[in-house]
Amino acid sequence: MNQQKKIALVTGASRGIGKEIAVTLSQNGYLVICCGRNQAVDNFPSELIWRKVDVSSASQVGELSRYIESYIGVVSLVVNNAGIQLEKTVVDTTDEEWDLVIGTNCKGVFNICREFIPHMESAGGGSIINIGSISGKKADPGLAIYDASKGFVHSLTKAIAVDHGPDIRCNSICPGWIRTEMTETAFETAKNPEIAEKDAIARHPAGRLGKPRDIANLALWLASDQASFVTGQCIDVDGGLNSISTIRPDLF
Repeated sequence: MNQQKKIALVTGASRGIGKEIAVTLSQNGYLVICCGRNQAVDNFPSELIWRKVDVSSASQVGELSRYIESYIGVVSLVVNNAGIQLEKTVVDTTDEEWDLVIGTNCKGVFNICREFIPHMESAGGGSIINIGSISGKKADPGLAIYDASKGFVHSLTKAIAVDHGPDIRCNSICPGWIRTEMTETAFETAKNPEIAEKDAIARHPAGRLGKPRDIANLALWLASDQASFVTGQCIDVDGGLNSISTIRPDLF
């Protein structure tokens, strides 16, 4: 049982934003448990605890909760980062793809929150940070089910803040274009990768795409006492992208 550090759970932490958040929390005094649907990737940071968990499965989430409570302690911070992006319209989306995206992006967040909120409340409270997206506020071409799933995350964030405050603070971070493997793949598969990337950057008043650390920095602040009066918020981290017109869909 851990008696010294605050305990955080970060889902979908094998790479990208989730991994950066987990590492940042660890560097700032948290004991961090990470989980994902697969085994930990090679060279995964040794200071992070990894558990293989499919968050769309309520039974696996329950097993994770019992493991943490039995061997580590009570989680005071949950970061729901696990998510799947599907680049299809409604008409082109299959039942299997619906189940995969909604199962992870919606049911996964629900399962984690339902399981851990009672423990957090009984221990005096805590913070939940859901990773939404600017795509949950404005539709992107060809991302219908993904867009809808992030809209669910934003609404659930507000509902949890209302129903479980003041013990639980719940906020959502809404990333824009962040340089991750997913983003690089999008550029590589564009009709003209070089022009597509230049156009994307030009539409950001910040003059660049985001970095995973940009999201991790906000997560660290939202988890801290400095954000004690911040709850029920869906905060864009997009370099100003939502302030101007959208990226040209004809390039992709």
